[in-house]
Amino acid sequence: GGSLGAVFNAANEVAVDRFLKEEIAYLDIYKTVRSVVDKHDNIAQPSLEQALEADRWARETAATVV
Repeated sequence: GGSLGAVFNAANEVAVDRFLKEEIAYLDIYKTVRSVVDKHDNIAQPSLEQALEADRWARETAATVV
């Protein structure tokens, strides 16, 4: 719950996009999402601004996971 849903979704979208561009292997999708989720400090009841910031942060972070 909380901001974790936005983070999970954003990281997954970036990881799948990177896979389709052949930048990462299929199994790296899970590794990328897991890494981003593990780094996130969940906000139980995020405001809209906090949810959008979590999404932005997750996309940025997922783009740099190797």
